[in-house]
Amino acid sequence: MNPNLTSHSCSCGCCGHIARVRLSTGTVTRRQFIHSVGAMTLGGIALSAIDLDAAVEDLGPARPARIRKALRVQPVLTYETPKRLEATSWRNWGGIQTEDDAAKEKVRITEELVKLKARAEFPLEILPVALVKDLNQAKAVAAGEFDTVMIYAAGGGWGGVFEALMADKNRHSLMFIRHEPGPVYLWYEIVHPRFLRKTVDDYDAKLSLDVNDVVVDKYDEVLWRLRALSGLRQTLGKRIVSIGGSAGWGAGGQKAPQISKELWKLDLVEYPYEELEPRIKAAFQNSALVKRSEIAAARYLKQSKTTLETTRPFVNNAFVLNEVFKDVMDEARTDAMTINDCMGTIMGMSKTTACLPLSLMNDDGYLAFCESDYVVIPSGILLHYICGLPVFLNDPTYPHDGIVTLAHCTSPRKMDGKKNERARILTHFESDYGAAPKVEMKLGQITTNLVPDFNCKKWVGFAGTIVGNPFLDICRSQVDVKVHGDANALLDQMKGFHWMLSYGDYLKECGYALKKLGVEFLNVSAPAKVA
Repeated sequence: MNPNLTSHSCSCGCCGHIARVRLSTGTVTRRQFIHSVGAMTLGGIALSAIDLDAAVEDLGPARPARIRKALRVQPVLTYETPKRLEATSWRNWGGIQTEDDAAKEKVRITEELVKLKARAEFPLEILPVALVKDLNQAKAVAAGEFDTVMIYAAGGGWGGVFEALMADKNRHSLMFIRHEPGPVYLWYEIVHPRFLRKTVDDYDAKLSLDVNDVVVDKYDEVLWRLRALSGLRQTLGKRIVSIGGSAGWGAGGQKAPQISKELWKLDLVEYPYEELEPRIKAAFQNSALVKRSEIAAARYLKQSKTTLETTRPFVNNAFVLNEVFKDVMDEARTDAMTINDCMGTIMGMSKTTACLPLSLMNDDGYLAFCESDYVVIPSGILLHYICGLPVFLNDPTYPHDGIVTLAHCTSPRKMDGKKNERARILTHFESDYGAAPKVEMKLGQITTNLVPDFNCKKWVGFAGTIVGNPFLDICRSQVDVKVHGDANALLDQMKGFHWMLSYGDYLKECGYALKKLGVEFLNVSAPAKVA
């Protein structure tokens, strides 16, 4: 926190896949052009012929596509083919008893998974269904390359078969069992007492599978779990540039960068201001870049639902800074960044603020955060990859009467991933300088809200409804959110400082992913348990 400020330490602050292209080749259609410029044509507003002619000369370097790694799933059908014996029990429960049964079930599973993949809005690769009857076959499957094993537990599974399939602790496991309409699976009866509890009352702590990983019949239940695992896979090991260094808010956040490296495996690339300053200076001396940025700024401001209430040079400079930030990320081979000391240092170098560039980048599918607060940044990465939308890092206020105001100066405009929300382009509040969007978020919109703690031991989450877009003397983008569920529990359990918000309700996915890392999750919007 800046000791010279009386307010908090805030400042400014998905998934596009189309890189920007040069028009000088003469091979790009008008439709491709409008789509390719991403954040510079937010909302896909058609341009006048004059604008197109002015932009034809050069759109700058092509940008890599946003980084999206597919979750690779290995489905496995376990079964057995017992032989009839006289006057004794010779088969277990279940409708898969022969090789012909298994072959038909494999076809059915394959067809179901094709439909599941078509519904997935996240990158998903499903491998061919493997048939497993014994331990050697299980070990052979486990030697393959995949992220998640999905066991269709029709039968078998004895003699360490399940354990072999789940042996790699860097992978996650799901189990699917059939009840209705059948054929009923053996493990519908016994997965809890025989596998999860090993015929005693206590769960087997060595297993990578628990009651939350078992699904009966419903592929909707499979889909949201895979969405969570996909988000977690893309978060773990994510490379992110820390301009001005990595940090954490307050005394409690000093360990946050180290926790991010150890628990979240984040690859933090330090990029000092000593290297950024000459780069910004060179950018402003590049007449072609400055011209492109002015054209992009003009196009941005001409969009509907956009009002300019700061000086135009601040916006022009923001588009120059936007290109500089993207260059830095390109060189680091990533699409994620955060900026430290964004309430001071960057302003003098760029003659604007980082607020608008961060907003633009988030709308263009990047992950771009202010303050380099690694207490909250992992939550933003995880939520972004779970929901597939831009996320809003914000400063919370004191919840009261079931309402909490959330604010910051870097909100994305494409909060639904498609359309611009209305925005007034103002100065950054604390400095009354630069360019920052006041985004008017959709009233009535359901949101996911994550509240990370300093030590990454227990997060709080809640669903909310946006009920207002006030204009208080605080950070520019402001929303009043009505808390679903136990607002008193939220107030009592709040830890850390910054929060993260997205459109939509993704609390189940977030809680499921966090449990895989050993982080507790209190969902105060969940129905109260009956004593």
